[in-house]
Amino acid sequence: MSSKLDSHIGAYGDSFRYAFDNDIILNWYPERVKQLTLSSHTMLELGIGHGYTTSAFSRHFARHVVIDGSQAVIDQFREQFPDCGAELVKGYFEDFDTDERFDIVMMGFVLEHVEDPGRILRHFRRFLKPDGRCFIAVPNGESLHRRLGHAAGLLDDMMALGSGDEALGHVRQYSAASLALELEKSGYRVTRREGIFLKPFTTAQMQQLALDAPIIEAMCKVGVDYPELCAALLFEASAA
Repeated sequence: MSSKLDSHIGAYGDSFRYAFDNDIILNWYPERVKQLTLSSHTMLELGIGHGYTTSAFSRHFARHVVIDGSQAVIDQFREQFPDCGAELVKGYFEDFDTDERFDIVMMGFVLEHVEDPGRILRHFRRFLKPDGRCFIAVPNGESLHRRLGHAAGLLDDMMALGSGDEALGHVRQYSAASLALELEKSGYRVTRREGIFLKPFTTAQMQQLALDAPIIEAMCKVGVDYPELCAALLFEASAA
């Protein structure tokens, strides 16, 4: 299993075909989570991924624990962010256990990777404090650019996994409706729904447009209110 996780590390660098999207999304949503939380809070984060969020959250929260099953990803992160104060725990999500309870559990782009997302959601629900909050971010298979591609006859199935998904190790797509259902079935109550990056065109087309930074930021700001159309979803939930 560890070697399988390590095999996707090539998609977590600047040379990845969709690094443009990653840079926007992974810098935007941790700032949104920080705006909605207190610096005195404690966070349990699932996965290091590209490292953007772990670095950002470690500078915000009073305590920050991160679990990751890939030693290669952990080693890469420590090399890139040697001053990060987060506590990094190597292990599989399903095996994690602690007596500690957290104000925030962060599942940033995790559920699309795991074999049984309901099991993960139920397992980590018990690590929330009584008034704790879980933030979940996932790609949106029904985003505006995928809807346009489907309407134009370029994409037969909006929910089909693409080459970028496969490179990242994704095993499923979510929509706003299916994510809400997954959370509710796993014992959560959805309290906030936001979109991340209202992206109208493909990554290659977006790069050709060479849009200025304020326009890209506006796509993120406007997207907050239109989760069903955004490239990714950010939901907040509490234990039901």
